Amino acid sequence: MSSPETATRREGVIEQHSIDYVPASERHGKVWHQGPFWFTGNFVLPTMVTGFVGPAMGLSLGFSVLAVVLGVGFGTFFMAFHANQGPRMGLPQMIQSRAQFGSRGAVVPFAATVFVYVGFLVFDTILAAQGIGLVLPEAKLFWYPVLIAASIIIAVVGHDLLHFVQRWLTYLLIVVFAIITVVAIVHFSSTPLAVDAPAATAGWDTTAFLVQISLAAGYNISYSVYVSDYTRYLPANAPAKKLIGSVYAGATCSAVWLMSLGAILASYLPDPDPILAVRQVGDLVFPGFGTIAVIVSVLALISIMGVNAYGAMLTGTSAVDGFRKVRPTVRLRVVGLTAVGLGSLLVALLIPDNYIDSFTTFVLLMLYFLVPWTSVNLVDFYFVRRGRYAIGEILKPNGIYGRWAWRGVLAYLIGFLSMVPFFSTSFYVGPVAELLGGADFSFVVGLFVSGILYLVFSRNLDHGADAHVEGEAELEGSNR
Repeated sequence: MSSPETATRREGVIEQHSIDYVPASERHGKVWHQGPFWFTGNFVLPTMVTGFVGPAMGLSLGFSVLAVVLGVGFGTFFMAFHANQGPRMGLPQMIQSRAQFGSRGAVVPFAATVFVYVGFLVFDTILAAQGIGLVLPEAKLFWYPVLIAASIIIAVVGHDLLHFVQRWLTYLLIVVFAIITVVAIVHFSSTPLAVDAPAATAGWDTTAFLVQISLAAGYNISYSVYVSDYTRYLPANAPAKKLIGSVYAGATCSAVWLMSLGAILASYLPDPDPILAVRQVGDLVFPGFGTIAVIVSVLALISIMGVNAYGAMLTGTSAVDGFRKVRPTVRLRVVGLTAVGLGSLLVALLIPDNYIDSFTTFVLLMLYFLVPWTSVNLVDFYFVRRGRYAIGEILKPNGIYGRWAWRGVLAYLIGFLSMVPFFSTSFYVGPVAELLGGADFSFVVGLFVSGILYLVFSRNLDHGADAHVEGEAELEGSNR
């Protein structure tokens, strides 16, 4: 572990590592920092939008909050357990998938992951621009490039800056949104209910309850692809229980809080817009406080946009490296981040104005694609290889894990196909979901099918190769 002085000197400089291994001499950071990092990571307006769904479908506020708690509690469980992989392996999250899928087979989950990163970048950009539009002229062609460029700059500086910004934003967000939440509860509980408010006719709806659980779970499961990117600099002996607990607490508390606030707003405000709803409630404190709350939200959005851009760059670089070996230089990171920014800008400009409906579909799609991956990845780490990997071989496109690892690829594909009858989206409803009135719990099916199949397929897996090349000398020699 590096000294505090070394860690201090490293702050403010451009990060040198990307998809390569982080050696022990450069490990730094504290386990508790993971809590505020993931608290702020989840404390963004898209999280609140997820809480709109239950009330919009006729579910009462109480049952909507219950669905949020159950969904977030379940989904974050899988996300948090990825945290332990970072310090043990010293690698970003997705390149670890080569051990299960092969250097080229991993392109399957890589593609889904880039879809998630770019999707969140797009929705965050749209919301941030709308927030800025409350105080400055709203102009997509100006603000979209400016916001994306700001996030790219943060991502270029890299890991330590992202941690620093996320950690300090936590305190500001807690203060501002504690006030917003208390005011919302007091105001709506003491104000006569509007005739057109969803709460006027809300009650129990099985489909809405299950959909809200799925969306809440899927939203936090989607963060599984991020986790090791921000724990890989921790010392290898970081205590697993404290690390997993810190990630779980941070991500769960913010998601439950903000989704529940979203459910409150959606229950009492007809067709709520996240920006306008926050401003409306905030202005009940005093005129202008709502705008302050929105601007604070915009800062959080820009920060998480940097996180998304950073992750998309790491995953895209890993995908390219599987087909053509690359040197993970700072220049390559800048080029990769620029490509991510330009792609996200194009999508943001083309997306329909009714982005809330698009966002709901997006959350479901990323749930479908990521659930089989997280199941395979966690089963491999905790039950098959038990955390023992030849790290240097993972970094080699033609290493001992192969180019196409049939066990992981097959378990993923079968797990995904097993979910199809349970899908329930705006454009397709599977036969089982149709029998259940549109309820979607495909993620449960995908988790169990993919995980169990991979465990079965791996019964005869030879771990001798892993053990033979495992070791610090080999690992350091393979660091590129």
